[in-house]
Amino acid sequence: MGLKPQSNRTPSTRHMTVSDWDSITKSKPEKKLTRGKSSTGGRNNQGRITTRFRGGGHKRRYRQIDFKRQKAGAGEVLGIEYDPNRTARIALLQYEDGEKLYILAPVGLNVGDKVYNGPDAPLKPGNCLPLGSIAPGMNVHNIELMPGKGGALVRSAGQQATIRGIEGDYAQVRLPSGEVRQIHVKCIATIGQVGNTDHNNVYLGKAGRKRYLGKRPHVRGVVQNPVDHPMGGGEGRASGGHAKSPWGQLAKGFRTRHKKKTSSKFIVQRRKK
Repeated sequence: MGLKPQSNRTPSTRHMTVSDWDSITKSKPEKKLTRGKSSTGGRNNQGRITTRFRGGGHKRRYRQIDFKRQKAGAGEVLGIEYDPNRTARIALLQYEDGEKLYILAPVGLNVGDKVYNGPDAPLKPGNCLPLGSIAPGMNVHNIELMPGKGGALVRSAGQQATIRGIEGDYAQVRLPSGEVRQIHVKCIATIGQVGNTDHNNVYLGKAGRKRYLGKRPHVRGVVQNPVDHPMGGGEGRASGGHAKSPWGQLAKGFRTRHKKKTSSKFIVQRRKK
């Protein structure tokens, strides 16, 4: 994937960049693998805003992705598609029995390639194996946390994790955040790095492109009223004291992870600050 600049006709498009879409080979999604997706606007089932600064955005259809990768046999890549619900590209596979499934498209996966699942699959990008069958030092993505539950970690564009070693029933995996975590060797992972590596280099250029994504303007706490935010109010431009959320949760340096969380015993090394 690469980036291309927009024309310099207006100040908002002067530095704007968009994807060149060279990796996209299929324009329309597989209709049977999509379903409707309703917009919540950041509200829960009671209509209350639980996530601020969300709303609007372009209409989308959800693509059903095969995160479990339990299908036996070889799957041929029919095309690479754009997915509006995630930063990564997706690949459409067709297996020997005719069934079609979507997977995350890794770097190096092209139309016509064969993709395999299972412990005997070759160690090539796009193939899915248990962590115990992958050699230490290899880069992986779409990692399970519990066997059979489906990939939950390392699914964003350009991300990859590294297997540091295997000790007994657990493999030590270094995640993109820098955290080293123990994951059971029966959990599956996909070989390679997630595609669309230039996603973080895209410069939106104007506020309207942010609104297309369903993100509304973010208002600082210090410019709000005291009734709306702990850092609001004051005569003139007050600094607002310590950075915190509207509910008083400290925002800088305060660890919010519960000290007695059960999964803490699987963390070998905390993420880097």
